[in-house]
Amino acid sequence: MSNIKVKVKEKDLIKIKEICKSFNNEQGELINVLHKTQEHFGYLPAEIQEVVAQELEMSVAKVYGVVTFYSFFTMLPKGKFPISICTGTACYVRGADNVLQEFKRQLEIEVGETTDDGKYSLSCLRCVGACGLAPVVLVGDKTYGRVSPEGVKEILAEYQDK
Repeated sequence: MSNIKVKVKEKDLIKIKEICKSFNNEQGELINVLHKTQEHFGYLPAEIQEVVAQELEMSVAKVYGVVTFYSFFTMLPKGKFPISICTGTACYVRGADNVLQEFKRQLEIEVGETTDDGKYSLSCLRCVGACGLAPVVLVGDKTYGRVSPEGVKEILAEYQDK
């Protein structure tokens, strides 16, 4: 994990406080607050977690525990086009690992990383509930089924000029 310190700008501080207030600064609303905050900022670095903890009057450790427990949350910025490869049983058996290796090769990044231009990030997830289409790849909200390593180039080509 990188040790990049993110300085929370005043306008961002105001936004985080607004989000917390929209949930009445209730500790029981932590997950909802984090979802809304990540939706706005794209990720949840430690500095943002600290503000949330302060606003909800809870420990930073508790906020961090929730962020790291749920795979939906990320502490690293995602690319403009986040790519997720399903590595659940059905997808894995049908070759998801080969598809993953091809994405890593073509993008020249590892799982959890973002390309230098900020265009793509790569992650794995357990199951998207589309086992009949295995192996499955998500790019943002778009689902690609029965993806082969050869199909990776075509998928990336769709986003080339965007």
